[in-house]
Amino acid sequence: MSAGAFAGADAVTDSRASPASLAPATSAGGQPLIRLRGITRTYGEGQAMVQALRGVDLDIRRGEFVAIMGPSGSGKSTCMNVLGCLDSPTRGEYFFDGVPVHGMSRDQRALLRRSQLGFVFQGFNLLPRTTALENVELPLLYRGEGAARRHALAREALAAVGLAGREKHTPAELSGGQQQRVAIARALVTSPAVLLADEPTGNLDSQRGREIMELLTGLNDERGITILMVTHEADMAAHAHRIVRFVDGLIASDEPNTRGAPVAAAHAASREA
Repeated sequence: MSAGAFAGADAVTDSRASPASLAPATSAGGQPLIRLRGITRTYGEGQAMVQALRGVDLDIRRGEFVAIMGPSGSGKSTCMNVLGCLDSPTRGEYFFDGVPVHGMSRDQRALLRRSQLGFVFQGFNLLPRTTALENVELPLLYRGEGAARRHALAREALAAVGLAGREKHTPAELSGGQQQRVAIARALVTSPAVLLADEPTGNLDSQRGREIMELLTGLNDERGITILMVTHEADMAAHAHRIVRFVDGLIASDEPNTRGAPVAAAHAASREA
């Protein structure tokens, strides 16, 4: 992706981006897909000032599955909001596939968010009186896709998360695990390069949580989707390639996940069985 892909985003404030500008990014020359340098985020002023991020450096390569951990108030959720273009850093540089996000306008960041990023939240965030199919179609509606294409892509996304045949069910007619699958399908329907998951198993029992992690691991393994996941649960973080730990607005550690190999092996064996 070049900077030109977003150069005209000020004129594309809702959904009329061209297909080329919405295609998944491809990193060239092995550069990180995501690069943060010296990222700070400060809220308030004077004695009320809170420095949520205090100079974060982070590289994420395409196809990685990274778990972000840390105690409450450590800065991990603020960092995810910056990565997801839901918040802007006070200082520092954010590059997405070489493009300087920190230099983008609000509309350009919105285009990047719609075209390259998918979001999964702890609370599912589904519209309660809307069918699974209609919930999944929402990002495509915002992008201005026609009805026939929206229906087809939403059905495909629901099938990919194991919910074929549940298209007409409302959230109240689905289990918690199924609701989270709908939320994941909604995040996938635009073919994002990166999936940002904030405590995706936090509202689920252990069995449903394991099922969601199997689904996310499969999407990472089989589709190559880069996944960034905030979690407090070590068992869920065990599925990731790396674990990044935040403390007091800084990255305290960034290490390969030594538990990830057996988890990945078990996942691969289950797919082959």
